[in-house]
Amino acid sequence: MSILRGLVCFVVMVMALPSGVSAHALQPGYLEISPLAGDSFRVFWRKPDVQGRPMTIDVLFPETCDPRRGPLVARDAGAWSVAWVANCPGGLAGQTITIEGLERQRTDVLVRYELETGQARSERLTPDQISVTIPEIPNSLDVVRTYLPLGVEHILGGLDHLLFVFALLLLIENRRSLIIAITAFTVAHSITMAAATLAWVSLPGPPVEAVIALSIMFLASELVQRDEKESRLSERYPWTVSFSFGLLHGFGFAGALKEIGLPATDVPLALLSFNLGVEVGQLAFVAVIVLTQLALRRLAPGAGSYFTPRSIAFVISAYAIGGVSAYWFIDRVAAFWS
Repeated sequence: MSILRGLVCFVVMVMALPSGVSAHALQPGYLEISPLAGDSFRVFWRKPDVQGRPMTIDVLFPETCDPRRGPLVARDAGAWSVAWVANCPGGLAGQTITIEGLERQRTDVLVRYELETGQARSERLTPDQISVTIPEIPNSLDVVRTYLPLGVEHILGGLDHLLFVFALLLLIENRRSLIIAITAFTVAHSITMAAATLAWVSLPGPPVEAVIALSIMFLASELVQRDEKESRLSERYPWTVSFSFGLLHGFGFAGALKEIGLPATDVPLALLSFNLGVEVGQLAFVAVIVLTQLALRRLAPGAGSYFTPRSIAFVISAYAIGGVSAYWFIDRVAAFWS
């Protein structure tokens, strides 16, 4: 067992234990603009929630529009949203829309708009780019540029998903079995993410999030009870375990994607781009661990002996994973009644 496995596990624990112990990054804001009759547009605006209050960002339409700003937002399922109608003589093509205050935040805003019914386009605004100029001709390539980075950000900001993958890395020493297990996890969450996003299957979000935490607790239990003389269930059938829990994690990814929103006319492309982003982030996470492991083997030969399955460092790491996931599980179950 490489020393990397213990060190990285402790790093993950440190990342996961700040105040609040959040498993997900802050959800982005969402702005949707749809054409109505004439030069009128329906506007839907959702702000992220920050400790029970709406984030201090706002939409500013061009001077030709009335109103330039929308009414006050109202609490809506963990976020703050409002809808209104903006009248913009001459339309919005060539006009600039700005998200005021975004430069002072650490989140993104996804902007989806239609110049004509059925012609949708999406843009991702960041603190470094707070405005979007509505073009004359929509370009579908922008869907990829918008949703692929969102997929990467979601997986790298979702410590519960990364902790599950890391637990697999700790548990499965055989390289071939590990590749099969991670591939099964990828295939499984891709299936349920697509099915849930396309509304073929539906599960309530809070129980899914709780069971995701439970899946990490299961792997932590396998680590604690690991015996060099007898293989655990997850060691004997790694792909079955990772595939089964991957189906649940896919519903978690789908929930995040629904929060972000999908372009009505580019759903398959947006879904594919987001999923590719998730896989890019996941592979990057695994690559960092593997490369660090190779580097440590060169720098500290023999150090891996301190992290055998029954060593103190290994057991502490396993209990740390279990402790964090147990906190998430209790917190998410308690949220059922909040």
